[in-house]
Amino acid sequence: MSTAPRPVLLAVYDTLADWEYGLATAHINSGAHQIDPGRFTVVTVGLTDAPIRTMGGMRVVPDITIDEVDDTTTAALILPGAEAFSAGYGAPWADLAERLLAVGIPVAAICGATSALARHGLLDHRPHTSNAVEYLGAQPGYRGEEFYVDELAVTDGDLITASGIAPAHFARAVLERLGLYRPETLAAWFDLYENHDPAAYPRLMAESA
Repeated sequence: MSTAPRPVLLAVYDTLADWEYGLATAHINSGAHQIDPGRFTVVTVGLTDAPIRTMGGMRVVPDITIDEVDDTTTAALILPGAEAFSAGYGAPWADLAERLLAVGIPVAAICGATSALARHGLLDHRPHTSNAVEYLGAQPGYRGEEFYVDELAVTDGDLITASGIAPAHFARAVLERLGLYRPETLAAWFDLYENHDPAAYPRLMAESA
């Protein structure tokens, strides 16, 4: 009897930054190169079931609402950035992130989404990154400067944070945390998508054979 794939939640909201999550979600859903394809599926989640409009003009209808998130089946939560975060948006998503982290469910936040976590105090006592320490320092209530790491992506247990200019680094951290690829496969994947190494493609195919 096959097991239903566990949902990897992609938070969606108006002004969503299209480029920040695509590498992660596409490779989670595709099954290609994975150790055990079919374990996960991407599910979009909104504050309501109303359609949202991304920064790139794409219309997305959420699969579920935030009130329907099931802690017992959720595999991870991905929080992309959005222009809306500049206006202080994000408290409900930070609440959800805190809830999921408390029960050992990974949360991955990139760009503006890290500001919501910062305002909520979730970055005050654990290694993290963002667009810049000054960016987070401007968020009311942020006290995590000593834990800021000047890297493009940082994984601290179940929390992944990343700069908005590093979608491949972000995706690599998400794919690694979910255990989708063998280490050698993930290395080849990253060399292809981030380092643009043409020799990485046959390596990736060989790892997947």
